Amino acid sequence: MRNIKKILAERILVLDGAMGTMLQRYKFQEEDFRGERFKDWEHPLQGNNDLLSLTQPEAIAEVHRKYFAAGADIVETNTFSGTTIAMADYFMEDLVYELNYESARIAKMVADEFTEKEPHKPRFVAGSIGPTNKTASMSPDVNDPGYRAVSFEELRIAYKQQVEALLDGGADLLLVETIFDTLNAKAALFAIEEVKEERNVDVPIMVSGTITDASGRTLSGQTAEAFLISVSHIPILSVGFNCALGANQLVPHLEVLANKTSYAVSAHPNAGLPNAFGEYDETPDQMAEQIKEYLEKGLVNIVGGCCGTTPEHITAIAELLENYNPRPLSVDKY
Repeated sequence: MRNIKKILAERILVLDGAMGTMLQRYKFQEEDFRGERFKDWEHPLQGNNDLLSLTQPEAIAEVHRKYFAAGADIVETNTFSGTTIAMADYFMEDLVYELNYESARIAKMVADEFTEKEPHKPRFVAGSIGPTNKTASMSPDVNDPGYRAVSFEELRIAYKQQVEALLDGGADLLLVETIFDTLNAKAALFAIEEVKEERNVDVPIMVSGTITDASGRTLSGQTAEAFLISVSHIPILSVGFNCALGANQLVPHLEVLANKTSYAVSAHPNAGLPNAFGEYDETPDQMAEQIKEYLEKGLVNIVGGCCGTTPEHITAIAELLENYNPRPLSVDKY
């Protein structure tokens, strides 16, 4: 398969859209999440989307197929919450390896189907590594600012297990995404470097933070430039932003990254901001129109969608990209 780094120098790559948005269309109930295997599980499982890779694998494969058919070059594995830390909510810590392995295997199977049909457009699988539901640099207790719900070491161990399983399942690259606390991300990156060294492999890494409000900072208080500096000691494929904001609100933060880094820059924004019902109203055409600004300004190398985006959004973005060149990359860097 052609090297993704070489392809990045030639054209802008398309990342998929939201997995959760697509899974909502199936209207899965508690029994669907449980399947036969977990029908007697003592705790509620509805909402554990990662579990669907085991209980509804056909649905997960179908979502990947729809995104590839829509024009995606890269799909993300269904593993956003695939750590022991996040899975503790469902008392499913022991299933973490299997969840990640199967999610990567399903995505890779579908990617190979499309690559075989269109060898000129190889498809890739990004192992999705979410932020977990705990933060290492802030206290969840306003009365005890020194308290931490999780340590760097606990995060490192959890992320390492996830990374090993994603690679064993066939992930081509790793995406540390929706980073609201850079210390959590550093634990993930440290774990990835450990696995790379132990296995003597060189896996491309995408890093994507999230700007949480109009102040232009991550939840742990970093500006776009501070975030970039904090992760730049690791050899990464791309750095970017996703989630939290719609496409147009991300422009100034992407400009900072594009001007300050020699890495590729990625963006997968939400379909606008959520309405009063928590739904996303931005149409594919509206979103593509906003993303056009990224392209006209030469800000990005990888672009896709986050919350509220669908294959229709990805098609609109993919069609738009055909008319633009990627942000120039230093070939030496790659």
